[in-house]
Amino acid sequence: MKQYSAARHLLTILAILLLGTACQEPAKNGLPDKHPKLIKTIGNPGYGNVQCSLEDKAGNLWFGTTGNGLYRYDGKSFRQFLMADGLNSNSVYALMEDNEGRIWVGTEAGLCLYKPAASTTPGGNAFDPVRIPLPKDLPPNTNPNKQNAHLIHSMLQAKSGKLWFATIDGVFVSDGQSFTHFPIREAPNGYLGTNDKAERLLEDKAGNIWFGGRTNEGAYRYDGKTVTQLRLDTLFQDGPTPKPHNWGWPQVQDRAGNIWFSSWGGAYRYDGKSVTGFTREAGLPNEVTCILEDKKGNLWFGGAQGLARYDGKTFTRFGTKDGLANPWIWSLLEDTRGHIWVGTRATGLYLFDGTRFIAYSEYQQPVAK
Repeated sequence: MKQYSAARHLLTILAILLLGTACQEPAKNGLPDKHPKLIKTIGNPGYGNVQCSLEDKAGNLWFGTTGNGLYRYDGKSFRQFLMADGLNSNSVYALMEDNEGRIWVGTEAGLCLYKPAASTTPGGNAFDPVRIPLPKDLPPNTNPNKQNAHLIHSMLQAKSGKLWFATIDGVFVSDGQSFTHFPIREAPNGYLGTNDKAERLLEDKAGNIWFGGRTNEGAYRYDGKTVTQLRLDTLFQDGPTPKPHNWGWPQVQDRAGNIWFSSWGGAYRYDGKSVTGFTREAGLPNEVTCILEDKKGNLWFGGAQGLARYDGKTFTRFGTKDGLANPWIWSLLEDTRGHIWVGTRATGLYLFDGTRFIAYSEYQQPVAK
């Protein structure tokens, strides 16, 4: 009789546990139902971007913002870094981890190197500034607060180990210690300054370095010896899509070997011989700012008025109806688990669960002191 009662009691407990499990909504694709959020506390809630993103070798995710500094997400919580932590600016435009595991932060005031050990010390200076000296042949900056403070547009480490930096004062290459100005034939009229030229960098599978910016006539390719200009408009393939702008940001080389450029006119695919254009009419957002190829071979295009995914045949558009509260996209990242992270205006951060976009950010009114 005692054995029967014990067995009956055990079955009752198991039934309760199973019922409780069935009532819980399962996490989608391994994503937690409850999660921490990137908190914006500085400035107007509608302004600022999640401008750039990076996954480091340890699996941490980094998000640079314009106005709210740098955030690190370890899968459990977000840590915000500001000028009080050693950054030279709260506006971060580019992120890079080099082969030695050093994390470079490009801001509107220049370069910083992250110091992991110092970041764990309360009040510690978590970043070291890195000075890029201006070449003698460049006009001096007349603003005394901006001397040798290069706005960093983008960065990459090439297969050769060399570090490349596209700055407001031109392109620089470094061995990690010293910097050399790398001149290219550039458009005579500056958009943001007298020498604001290349804004994006890309290395292709053959080791060529590509440059492009809003003041360039087309794009440029460096093969290790010479720089060749690529006129996107003259290489344009006849078809229903309009000709490209006379500039293009090199964004990605897809698995087929095509180089993709973006501009305010759309996106352009270069197959080594000709250029094919894709615009809003084809399914893209306006003013394409970023392009990502995911592990499945899909291409993602972010820009004004939303996000588009291209499977090689058709475009699928995403916007507010899919959870993107602010569909002005500035950064795209696929992490090692295959999750797509989207950075938007209003310092918005979203994670795609395969169906919808989950908000990983919010604004909190600063507490008055």
